Amino acid sequence: MSGVSPASLVSPVKLVLAEQARALDAEASAQWGLNPCALVEAAGRSCAEMLLQARPGLFGKSAAGQRAGNIPAIVVLAGSGNNAADALVMLRALMLRGFAGASSAWVFITRLPGASEKTPLSEAVLAIQKLMIPVFVWDPEKAREILAGADIIIDGIAGTGLQGSLHGAALEMVKAAAGNTQAAKIAIDIPSGNNDAWQPGMPVFQADATLAIEPLKLCLYTPAVRKNAGNILPVGGIFPAALVGQYQEAELLCWENAAARIPRVEADAYKYERGTVEIRAGSLGAAGAAKLAASGAQAAGAGLVRLIVDPSLYPILAPWASGVMVVAGGEERFKPDAALLGPGWGRGMDRARLLESYLPLEEQGLPLILDADAISLAKGIIFHGNAILTPHAGEFAAYAGIPKEEILACPAPVLRRFAKEKNACILFKSHVLYIAAPDGSLALIDGMCPALGAGGSGDLLAGFCAAIAARWRAIDARWRAIDAPAGHFDPYACAGAAAALLIEAARSKEIAGRFIDPAELACAAAAIAGRAWLSNGIRSGDE
Repeated sequence: MSGVSPASLVSPVKLVLAEQARALDAEASAQWGLNPCALVEAAGRSCAEMLLQARPGLFGKSAAGQRAGNIPAIVVLAGSGNNAADALVMLRALMLRGFAGASSAWVFITRLPGASEKTPLSEAVLAIQKLMIPVFVWDPEKAREILAGADIIIDGIAGTGLQGSLHGAALEMVKAAAGNTQAAKIAIDIPSGNNDAWQPGMPVFQADATLAIEPLKLCLYTPAVRKNAGNILPVGGIFPAALVGQYQEAELLCWENAAARIPRVEADAYKYERGTVEIRAGSLGAAGAAKLAASGAQAAGAGLVRLIVDPSLYPILAPWASGVMVVAGGEERFKPDAALLGPGWGRGMDRARLLESYLPLEEQGLPLILDADAISLAKGIIFHGNAILTPHAGEFAAYAGIPKEEILACPAPVLRRFAKEKNACILFKSHVLYIAAPDGSLALIDGMCPALGAGGSGDLLAGFCAAIAARWRAIDARWRAIDAPAGHFDPYACAGAAAALLIEAARSKEIAGRFIDPAELACAAAAIAGRAWLSNGIRSGDE
């Protein structure tokens, strides 16, 4: 479609399940001839390099300064697999570069490899011992004192091979590490205890940062345990790109690649070609939700926003409106390019009837965004592929009839199931945002923005969705009118871009690090969206 940003700028990151990661490891050895020891060596060295780049304050300004006596005390907690080997290679790499020393580094391992073993872990242990770094079989008493004085604790206890919950020495290591609240805690690949089958109550290592070895694991972003990973630092360059490209369970989006999927505003466009949005929102006591939804639609670039409210709200909202058409009730409406229903709306029978009146339009291709109360009213509805539902965890729990805690512990399967059953795209709102499409496509956006944990941000997000959908459909209509190729509305891409815009705005320098009025968030989003989608006379392909 003309005006779409070049998607090659930033490719989405592939996310995999643990079993896919294990299959990739096996194929790397069997089909590509990559020795497991060589892969571990590459992973450990790359982890060391990433840690030095991302957290230089842990080590001082230079290796020379470290050798002067400012070397941090490092403790590695190691299990019995390649995850432990990665951690030991990383420690060796730090020591060889002068950022660790034999007198200030210790390794505790669940089991020492036997003399006859020839594995990446046995080779890594031998190399560490040759550097005179002490390696102890796990001893809680001995470890307690050493861990108490650690500046850095490296978690190499359990990786993707973990089945079930941690137990025995591995569990004791995780609990012991938690006792030092001052040390920087660094997990290798995934925090030990986290896996695809994680359930509430299972213990997980609490990391400040995770050196996530490619391909990134989907379980890192499970909402219920996301905070245990801390700052996720991708570590690449280990496997051939062609091999990594064969495995994908979901995709991790950022603003750049999500925005690149959305049509730009052409330089000669007027308001109707930027898309018209119709919003039904608000009720007594919830006028602000309607206002924010309309502001969100404006911020994301809608050419015209028509806000239809109850007559009792008209005197409240009409004086506020700036570029928004505020209409008091009524069934008569113009032909919108997208409709948004639900923010602060209420759930009465009159609302249910209004929702039903939009269903034939959705069947005919009208993008329909449902938020808040409209999601509850839509419980029994099967859509036609043009709807986006934007529930937060509580709303989706009520919609699906599944406990909120269960959804946050494993959202992907249930979101995919409901997206397919309802034939609608679901944008699930939490500190990690999920987008599930009826065809099984799944995208994530890593949020972790506490400023968004306040009323109003969800209303803005719904408005973003409506504006993007409206522009897409308006551009589609424009190009069909001149018999030119056009791309049809893609709810999955629309929801991904809207969610990414919200997170990008929350992380902007104008917003980050302080409490805000949601109206400020709309202003930040407007600037970001404008830079991405206003053509300024330049057509994609000329850049």
